[in-house]
Amino acid sequence: MTGLTRRTFLGAAAGAGAATVLGSQVASAATTPKGCFAGGTVYIGSYTSGATGHGLDVTSRSGAALNPVRTVPGITDTSWFDRGADGKTLYVTNEGDPNGYVSALNIADPANPKLLNKVSSKGGAPTHLSVHSSGKYVLAANYSSGSVVVLPILAGGKLGAATDLVTHHGAERDAHAHQVVNDPTGRWVLAVDLGADSVYVYGFAAGKLSLHQQLKLPSGAGPRHLAFDRTGKFAYILGELRAEVTVASWDAAAGKLTALSVVPAVPAGSTGELYPGEIILSRDGKFAYATVRGPNTLATFSVSAASLKLVSTVPTGGNWPRHVALDPTEGWFYVSNQRSGTVTWLPRDPATGLPGAVAGSLAVGSVNSVYFAS
Repeated sequence: MTGLTRRTFLGAAAGAGAATVLGSQVASAATTPKGCFAGGTVYIGSYTSGATGHGLDVTSRSGAALNPVRTVPGITDTSWFDRGADGKTLYVTNEGDPNGYVSALNIADPANPKLLNKVSSKGGAPTHLSVHSSGKYVLAANYSSGSVVVLPILAGGKLGAATDLVTHHGAERDAHAHQVVNDPTGRWVLAVDLGADSVYVYGFAAGKLSLHQQLKLPSGAGPRHLAFDRTGKFAYILGELRAEVTVASWDAAAGKLTALSVVPAVPAGSTGELYPGEIILSRDGKFAYATVRGPNTLATFSVSAASLKLVSTVPTGGNWPRHVALDPTEGWFYVSNQRSGTVTWLPRDPATGLPGAVAGSLAVGSVNSVYFAS
C-alpha cells in the first residue's frame, strides 16, 4: 500500500459534521480561556507526494492566530515530530513509500531549522516517531511495511544507521504499524498496529527490541494511537476502524497491558464514516481528546483512571481532522484538517476542559500535524 493510498484508503472526503453536545455542562465551553501567550515557534507538517502540501512549514502565533507560513526546503512528506533531549534537535518522519526516511534538524534557532542528516527508516511510510526517554534513540513506525525501527542519536543530534528492526504480521490483514512510544518507565516500548489489531510490548535495551507481549484487540478494531494517563497505570488506545477507545491497565513491573473496557468516541446512533485520528490528554490528567474523521469532530472525555466518559463533541471547522495538539498553555486546540487543507484553532475552557467554537484557521494544503517548538 503506497503512502498516497494509505492517506486516501478511507474513502471520499467527508462533509463537515454538525455539532453534537452531550450534557448541559457544555453550555460554557465557548468561553475564551485566559493565559494564551503571543509568539512562539510552531511547526506544521504536510504531505507532498501526490498532494498539495509543503512538507515542513515554520510559523508563529499572534495571540491564538497562526501567522503565514515559511516553508523549509527539501523536507518532504513530514508527518510527525519529536524533540531531542538536548532541546536543540527536531526529528521528523518523511513518509515516503516504499522508501521512508527520518530527518534530524538543528533548531538551536527554532525559527530557522537546519537539516543535519536523514537516514532510512528501513520501511515504507514512516508515519510516527518518538524520542526514547533515554534521549539516545529515535523509534519510528513504518505503516506500509508494518515494522518498527530503532535509530541511534549520535553526537550533535544526527541519526545513525538502524540498530534494530522488527516486523509485525497480521492474522487477517497486512500489518500496519501506526505508533511507537516508550512507557513512562522507559523500560518498555509499545507499538500500536492497525492491521494486526494489536499493541505489541517490547523490552528495550542497548538499542534492541525483544517481544514481550502482544495484546490482541477484537478483529477490525484497527488501533491507531495510545496515550498513557498521568499516573502511568492506564493507557487509552484509540481505534481508527472503530470509533472507540479501549481502556487498558498498564503493569510496568510486568510489562503487561490488560484491556478493561471500551468507550465510544462518537454519540450513540452515529452512522457513516467514523474514523478517529489522534488522542491526547490534558496535563492535569482530567480530560482526553480525540479527533474523529467523517463527522469531523473533536471529542472530549472525562478521565478517572480506569474510566473514560464521552462528554462532548464539537465540529473542528474543517474536513478530515487527522491530528490535534494543545498549545503550551493548554488554552487552545489546533486541529489539522487534512482534506480541507486547514489548521483550525478552538479555545479550551480552563475550568471545564471543553473546547469552544472554531476561532480561526490557516490554509496549509494536505496538512497532517502541528508541533509547538516554543
